Amino acid sequence: MPKLIKMPQLSDTMIEGTLAKWHIKEGDHVEIGQVIADVETDKATMEMQAFESGIVHKLLVAAGGKALLGGGMVVLLDKGEAPPADLAAFVAANSDAAPKKAEPATSKSSATPQTSEQKRGNYAGLLPPLAPTHSRRSPAAANGVRAKASPLARKIATERGIDLSRLQGTGPGGRIVRADVETAPASGAGSTLPARSSQTIRPVAGPDDQRIPLTGMRNIIAERLLASKTQIPHFYLQMEVDAAPLMSFRAHINEQSEKNSGNKYTVNDFILKAVVRAADAVPAINASFDGDAVVQFKHVNLNVAIAVPEGLVTPVIKAAETKTLLEISAAVKDLATRAKNKKLSPDEFAGGTITVSNLGAYGIDQFAAIINPPQAAIISIGSIRKAPVVDDKGQIVVGQRMWLGLSGDHRVVDGAVAATFLAEMRKLIENPALMLV
Repeated sequence: MPKLIKMPQLSDTMIEGTLAKWHIKEGDHVEIGQVIADVETDKATMEMQAFESGIVHKLLVAAGGKALLGGGMVVLLDKGEAPPADLAAFVAANSDAAPKKAEPATSKSSATPQTSEQKRGNYAGLLPPLAPTHSRRSPAAANGVRAKASPLARKIATERGIDLSRLQGTGPGGRIVRADVETAPASGAGSTLPARSSQTIRPVAGPDDQRIPLTGMRNIIAERLLASKTQIPHFYLQMEVDAAPLMSFRAHINEQSEKNSGNKYTVNDFILKAVVRAADAVPAINASFDGDAVVQFKHVNLNVAIAVPEGLVTPVIKAAETKTLLEISAAVKDLATRAKNKKLSPDEFAGGTITVSNLGAYGIDQFAAIINPPQAAIISIGSIRKAPVVDDKGQIVVGQRMWLGLSGDHRVVDGAVAATFLAEMRKLIENPALMLV
């Protein structure tokens, strides 16, 4: 019988995907495991593989179109097999996502502009149109308007019996997001705080200005970072360190390595190793807030921020405390290459416990990063620059200085703990040979 390839779960928080590019066309024969499309998720653009074999009868989603998790993507037939008489009915019956109910037609004069939430719900090119359904409709707000919330927030609220109309949204435009629901009481009462205005201050665009629709990834970045900044009590520490010993040590290591056609180490390799060693020495930094408890992680799973055209991705080096400097260097190079080529797998984004953001290569001296939820700390690394310093003899000489920054979740990390962590990092950077013992 005909087979339906559905939108797979390509990240742990994915609820929909955007079809970036097809690698197949109708009439092609595909095999199990063959890469058939590039799909943009909330975290990255990833390759989608076929989990059935057959001849492509119909591509159900056009390039740029969206499909919910479990929604139909491709209809396959065996050789000589007749297609289904009613394609739309076949897709609806075999999809894991429920078909969208038809809405009453409205005239152009009565139509209202689409909100960003509605735009994310347009699944162009999908047969039939698919949208999330829930066992009960979300309650209306006090003014009779339906509470503005993300699909995932609505799903969790329904499961937990939470009244969305009583929650204060912290997402873009006051939208209720997942974190708002997860931190609300499960009694159905929700927050008693007044709802924030759903109106956002909109720019006035001229006829020559370009309006660029948000990608799924950029939408999620906006949602999560706003939630992080408004829900996590950030505090910030900065520390200047002497980078001259590190630069000298790195030059010596690379000189010896190049003689044997070995690995070339970057400054960031040493920084990552220092973060891992410092987190191992100060384990309270390697933790997360979990409602009524703090989870302190056994392993240092290091998120490395990598810039890609679509935004910023943060793949994870798992159990980084068990890896040598060479292994960390090789892992970062591999992750960066595959991130830019869209070859990372979903599990490579999951399970991070601490994040490093290095803008030194862009000439930034110091900055304060936003915490990557649900982690308790993110480390910001600035550039290495020449500066006048006072040496041990009281003489002003030319030195090399670098700023380290830490943004911490004050629910988990106290200032003294964060300061101890940065001091440990400084000790390693100013005595880089310690990283190798």
